[in-house]
Formats: sequence, C-alpha cells, structure tokens
Amino acid sequence: MARVKLDELDKVIKNRYAAVIVAAKRARRINAERVAKLELMPENDEIDIDPRKVTTRAIEELIDGKIKIGR
Repeated sequence: MARVKLDELDKVIKNRYAAVIVAAKRARRINAERVAKLELMPENDEIDIDPRKVTTRAIEELIDGKIKIGR
C-alpha cells in the first residue's frame, strides 16, 4: 500500500481542506479515464491501466506539481 507523506503536501498547499478538494476532483477525472479504458478492454487487450488507487495517484500528482491549483 502506498504511503503519502502529508508533510510534503503541506509544502505544496497550505490548506489541507483545499488540497482534499483539488485531489478529489482529479481522482474523479482519473476514474473516468479508467472507466473509459475498461470499456475498450474487450476490443483491445493491450490497454494499460495504472493499478494504484485513484486517490493515491491524485495526491501524488498534487505533491509532484502536476496539478495546477487555481485560486
């Protein structure tokens, strides 16, 4: 199981509640992309789906600066 260090998250965004909202929105988009890939899976066996949880992936993207935080 992946561990996310909240100290690293505090360096990116000061308000943890705002971070939760941003990560939740990204997790929903990741999940929608995953569902679309799963629907194509019977037709194409070479589809690669990331096995990590969508929330963990969203928080990691937030920490890595891949998500732009609008104000």
